Amino acid sequence: MTGFRERGGAAGAGVPWSLIVPVKHLDRAKSRLGRSLGPHRGDLALAIACDTVAAALACPGVGAVFAVTGDGRVGARLAALGAVVVGDEPGTGLNPALRHGAATARRRLPGYGVCALSADLPALRPEELGRVLSAAAALGRSFLPDAPGVGTTLLASAPGRRFTPAFEGDSRARHLSSGARELVVPGTASVRRDVDTPEDLAAAARLGLGERTRALLERIGPVSGTHTARVPVGDPGGAERSPRRGGPPTSPR
Repeated sequence: MTGFRERGGAAGAGVPWSLIVPVKHLDRAKSRLGRSLGPHRGDLALAIACDTVAAALACPGVGAVFAVTGDGRVGARLAALGAVVVGDEPGTGLNPALRHGAATARRRLPGYGVCALSADLPALRPEELGRVLSAAAALGRSFLPDAPGVGTTLLASAPGRRFTPAFEGDSRARHLSSGARELVVPGTASVRRDVDTPEDLAAAARLGLGERTRALLERIGPVSGTHTARVPVGDPGGAERSPRRGGPPTSPR
């Protein structure tokens, strides 16, 4: 493990949080964007992970971000941003990686809540994440569904509560059945918009992409995977603009 730097005073009032962010090896990341991005697929996955972690570290409710990855390039970039890098065991899967990261976080920061966060949130706003974490602080175990309402982008366990991630596929239903409370927090679209497909990337761009993702797309040009998914690379404009881009936040679907 490298890069441990607890952010003094970052937690503010209420529950302080350790965020667990799992990042795949870049040669296996973003497979559903492969046809659209070709050799840039790994670069996009890295840019999105960096934007996600940078936004999380800027959130006042976050005391530390633990990035779980087996990719050295990812680890170096996220450590430079201020994340704690926890080595992942290849082939163990997403949920074991999250449990491993959470165990590490609880050893290092035993009084903190533990929160799994998707690494695929290129439009993430610190203030929106803060609203979700504030809502989670009032509950023992809770989760935030993704924009389509099928998966999960965030799973939170308050200090002393069990951490039982059930990500991938229809994880919203599994987290509900586990007894976790579903969070309904207006104005948090950026925390729900993860990216797996060209359509997802276009939707994130309408919210306003982070600087690293935006810069990469400006360099490689528009991404298209279907007739309806073209990713804007400048100011997206329109009704879905959020505070990062100068407009009102978008409510979750």
